Amino acid sequence: MARREETEQVTEAPPPTATLGVGMVGYAFMGAAHSQGWRTAGHVFDLPVRPALAAICGRDRTAVEAAAARHGWAAAETDWRALIARDDVQLVDICTPGDSHAEIAIAALEAGKHVLCEKPLANTVAEAEAMVEAAERAAARGQVAIVGFNYRKVPALTYARTLIEEGRLGALRHVRATYLQDWLVDPESPLTWRLERERAGSGALGDLGAHIVDLAQYLAGEPLVGVSAVSETFVRERPVLAGAAAGLSGAADGTARGVVTVDDATLFTGRLASGALASFEATRMAAGRKNALRLEINGELGSIAFDLERLNELSFHDHTEPAIRAGFRRILVTEPQHPYLEAWWPPGHGLGYEHTFVHQARDVVRTIVEGRPPVPSFADGLQVQRVLAAVEESAAKNSVHTPVLL
Repeated sequence: MARREETEQVTEAPPPTATLGVGMVGYAFMGAAHSQGWRTAGHVFDLPVRPALAAICGRDRTAVEAAAARHGWAAAETDWRALIARDDVQLVDICTPGDSHAEIAIAALEAGKHVLCEKPLANTVAEAEAMVEAAERAAARGQVAIVGFNYRKVPALTYARTLIEEGRLGALRHVRATYLQDWLVDPESPLTWRLERERAGSGALGDLGAHIVDLAQYLAGEPLVGVSAVSETFVRERPVLAGAAAGLSGAADGTARGVVTVDDATLFTGRLASGALASFEATRMAAGRKNALRLEINGELGSIAFDLERLNELSFHDHTEPAIRAGFRRILVTEPQHPYLEAWWPPGHGLGYEHTFVHQARDVVRTIVEGRPPVPSFADGLQVQRVLAAVEESAAKNSVHTPVLL
């Protein structure tokens, strides 16, 4: 979209009392995280409009009303169409499983609403393409469509992007990315929706791999153009879930078992457009690893390394220094000059996982009001979806190298 055409209509910042009414579909793990972001952003950052938690939606009336009370939403709905139709909702935030992303997002955009949609953007490339087309039509009307890759909002990773853009690493050579969790190690862990292809699209690949694919492309500033993959489902049947899921898991009913239809782990190599090589590992069966997202990028002039479980730190090696004093050094990313940190605490007082959603809410509000191009856009989400599709195709064809459609 054209930045100038959209910004010309914004002549002055709205008064501080103006609000952006948010309606959210979904109230579980991601719903709670997004609620935290919307609830907090206007109290921490100097925003041109204040997010207002207008309504939250879920199918279970009792559960969604409890979530509304817990997280500060003014109203509760049990039909997402009714939520979209509300006059007090200007932005629809989609925190549902992937099988409903396309239908809800397209309907919201066609109704004139802005949209924030959790990752991965959709369950298939075709769905993601339809969402991008809807977003492009909506952009001509001044609407914004953003995909929720919240790890871009970790200050250390945003700063890493700055260092790479400044040329501190020179030409890139390698990208290594892993995302390891262990909540499925127990074979008796129940069959939640994240283990069903028809709802989740894929397993560790879409759940975790989408994040590291996006981060690799975001940090490098270029797309993956080809991949070679292997995947495995280690536990092929699990106890059926009894009742609703709690967080990532839940209680099993103790008798019936169901078939797992997604991957437990996926590994793949890739090549970036510049020729740099990349490797990725995503698994939910790495015993002892709770939320271990790790990245290392090597260039001709230096390297960067990051560990989400130490998210206030960035490791940086300047290879132009004399070898006698060169080496990785820790950058504590808590200074007010670092991204997002101008509004938080004194240096050395670290942030956490939940702050990525506050930063996401801040950026969404400013994008809408200031007429900025949406970042990460639905087109960015589609690019990730195309990589995931190529990975699945490669894994199904004995790891044959598979081009990524661009």
